[in-house]
Amino acid sequence: MSGEKEEASFRMFGAYGEPEERRDVLESSGISSQPEPQVQQQLGSLFGVPWQPPGPPIQHSPADQETSMVTQQQWHLQGLGRSELQAAGLPDAQPGEAAESSPSFLLGSEVGQPYSSSSPSEEVLSLLRAIPPIPDEVVVRQKRAPQGSWKVGTLFHGKRVYAVAISGSTHHVYTCGSGYIRVWDESALHAGDKAPRAQLDLQHPQDRVVTCKLFPDERSLITGGASQAVTLWDLAPTPQVRAQLTSTGPTCYSLAVSSDAHICLACFHGFVEIWDLQNQILIRKHEVPVYGSRCVDITGNIFWTGGEDTTLYSWDLRSYQRLHQHNLQNEILSITHDPGEEWVLAGLRTSDIVFLHTRRNEQFKALMKKYTRHHSLKFASCGSYFVTAIDTRLSGLEAPSLQKLFQIEESSGILCCDVSSDNQYLVMGSSSSATIYQLLY
Repeated sequence: MSGEKEEASFRMFGAYGEPEERRDVLESSGISSQPEPQVQQQLGSLFGVPWQPPGPPIQHSPADQETSMVTQQQWHLQGLGRSELQAAGLPDAQPGEAAESSPSFLLGSEVGQPYSSSSPSEEVLSLLRAIPPIPDEVVVRQKRAPQGSWKVGTLFHGKRVYAVAISGSTHHVYTCGSGYIRVWDESALHAGDKAPRAQLDLQHPQDRVVTCKLFPDERSLITGGASQAVTLWDLAPTPQVRAQLTSTGPTCYSLAVSSDAHICLACFHGFVEIWDLQNQILIRKHEVPVYGSRCVDITGNIFWTGGEDTTLYSWDLRSYQRLHQHNLQNEILSITHDPGEEWVLAGLRTSDIVFLHTRRNEQFKALMKKYTRHHSLKFASCGSYFVTAIDTRLSGLEAPSLQKLFQIEESSGILCCDVSSDNQYLVMGSSSSATIYQLLY
């Protein structure tokens, strides 16, 4: 398999900036103020949403009111914040093996088809009346995205919070750092002086948890970090250690759990451990590029790794062969995916976000143009939005439009973040505490 990397070339679109700056970018780059239909289709094809013709701007929330009035054609390039957002679509997969060939974009319904205004016949009406009504409990309703956030409490962990998780069923928060993990119940979310419900001491006081993942059923937690083991915790009825999965590396930088909770990937310097969680057996120690092993994620039968070498690798979980490699041109700090496991998001050192389709040869890139030390990404379980934390700022972005829903500015750097599975709470870890926000709809 070829190890060569293809250079990515992204088309630029102005957003995340003041109106004057946005016009300068459009003019200097030679892009018309009226986006091409194909570009609009590309933006709309994210997460399978068909493109619709542009309409007048809609005021979603106060967070969006910082953008000034523009024409309908310019609305598609409207801002999300105060830096530059750029999006692009291109085929960039490295053919390590044969890639699935398919159209670059799935087009939506045809626009402008003839419409007949004639009334339906009596026969048609009688057939429609004969159809039984659909029960309310099975009606699929459009998923909402939050329009704001409200700070409700602070959890004083006492040390740096390197990893955090929050459940949707019980609203328990797990703050992880050096020496221990603290468990907070829902009553602590709305108070600043509540003691933790429990403290889970690590095997050795010098051990440090830097990554954690809740299982889909939220009854188990797996943690990794600077220790000689990846730890599996039972959370109910009482939090306790279920198993210590002895590692072959000194520090686990990132964890990923499959959607059925059968497989766990633990990312170390130069290799990934693949664990059978049901039987607690190490299936394979899989070698990956030494400088491409900072973070890991899994979608179906593919897992993804990336790191300092700026390349995102995809691997077949069954054959362990490398499928593709994508040169993202900047250091990769985080990887996540949408709930449907259709898109993988990579957060870069420059605070950019790259979107890659897991089955089709498609890429998009959102450029923030801000050098950052920490970049955390988390997709909401409903799939309608995701959050991105860059240093002291966290933003909620709607999918697929990338419209800014809300923005939070913290006084200290955000090291990690999580969204509850019921999409009600957002938690962020920092230097000595975790901050809780309630999402407003």
